[in-house]
Amino acid sequence: MNAHKRYEIFARLRAENPHPQTELNWTTPFELLTAVLLSAQATDVGVNKATARLFPAANTPQAILDLGLDGLKAHIRTIGLYNTKAENLMKTCRLLVEKHGGEVPRTRKALEALPGVGRKTANVILNTAFGMPTIAVDTHIFRVANRTGMAPGKNVVEVEQKLLRHVPAEFKRDAHHWLILHGRYTCIARRPRCGSCVIEDLCDYSHKTEPH
Repeated sequence: MNAHKRYEIFARLRAENPHPQTELNWTTPFELLTAVLLSAQATDVGVNKATARLFPAANTPQAILDLGLDGLKAHIRTIGLYNTKAENLMKTCRLLVEKHGGEVPRTRKALEALPGVGRKTANVILNTAFGMPTIAVDTHIFRVANRTGMAPGKNVVEVEQKLLRHVPAEFKRDAHHWLILHGRYTCIARRPRCGSCVIEDLCDYSHKTEPH
């Protein structure tokens, strides 16, 4: 795929959704970090239901520590893997209080040192909370990047590096959101909705589907 096509893809995605946002509910960087930590193998809808219970009771690292592990689990037990997630979140809160004054750090190295935080989660925080031009590659973005030919790669790091090289600078900050939403609702895994896709004519996918 050439640079002109990539530019046009993002121009159309921007025209369709000028201000893309995460579908996780959050108001502070810590709330976003908490929501992302809870979101592994869970839907955003499910996470939002849990954080709607949790955040009014505790939405700072110290407040969650004050809840205690059992108290935290009681608020998030509707989410899959809640035991492990609760333990990681408690450890993360302890580190945030002890090493970062209760604030979410703004560097990848410090974020990835937090329990349960990997490269993808760090990229989400840096991009969504702090406005940095990072691109977190999840299963949706990995699929879209490969299927369209925009940034084919064998693993998420390879796709991320290609996207960072090839996405035009003016689109880089919002590229993560456009691509994840496109993968979630249009370029879906089993039967992509090519007939209703705004970038169908720019996409290199050779097995385009007919409109339903």
